[in-house]
Amino acid sequence: MPFVVSLRMAAIGRFQKGDEIFYAKVVAGELFRLQGDVFSAPSFDRKPTPRQGVKTLVPVVPGKIIAVGLNYADHVREMKRELPAEPLFWFKATTSLLAAGGKIEIPFPSHRTDFEAELAVVIGRKIRNATPAQAGRCIFGYTAAQDISDRTIQKAESQWARCKSFDTFTPLGPYVETAMDPDALSIQQFQNGQLRQNSNTSQLIFKPAALVSFISTNMTLLPGDVILTGTPGGVGPIQGGDKLEVRIQGLAPLCNSVK
Repeated sequence: MPFVVSLRMAAIGRFQKGDEIFYAKVVAGELFRLQGDVFSAPSFDRKPTPRQGVKTLVPVVPGKIIAVGLNYADHVREMKRELPAEPLFWFKATTSLLAAGGKIEIPFPSHRTDFEAELAVVIGRKIRNATPAQAGRCIFGYTAAQDISDRTIQKAESQWARCKSFDTFTPLGPYVETAMDPDALSIQQFQNGQLRQNSNTSQLIFKPAALVSFISTNMTLLPGDVILTGTPGGVGPIQGGDKLEVRIQGLAPLCNSVK
């Protein structure tokens, strides 16, 4: 018998067992299956679902993925670009999504391909032409992401969608944290156990609510849409066999390997 609970301090994940796909609230490693719509007052089973045979999927199914670039000053410097006057964004293919634990595939081994640790915003309500205050109330939660980038293609083209949209180039998850303040979180990237990126979301040029507001003046955002908020300095190349881990304060770590 399900019972209604608050989403406060709740990590929400998306899972598969056999042919069934379901959402669940994650509490101390246990899964409490969701009943109803994940974006509007859901309820959850009282008893946890056994984890045996359960696979963790990408935590949401977005209609679109919007990536924001050059949103940390140190990354702007290392890319030898100028600070943007307003958010710079583009689209990533939804087919580039990869669940936690999945393997990143490098399509062109001769190209330089980089990791980029990012905080991702998940939209919870339809939103258009919103103020930052209104936008903040339409955010469902936050999760960890990688914006894997083929730098060779990126340097050769003025548009960035292709270099960042190959299959497996957007690891996301494992869960969405629905109650947290995103404005001062440590964000780190580890490669084979070595710290490569080490910053804080307080260094974001455009904060999450401001990004959502700005993007909403250009297009309608829908529940489940994902916005990648940018990466700090320290990006670097990946190669087959690498183990990558994004650690963001308050979120479950996002771990992936390179095929």
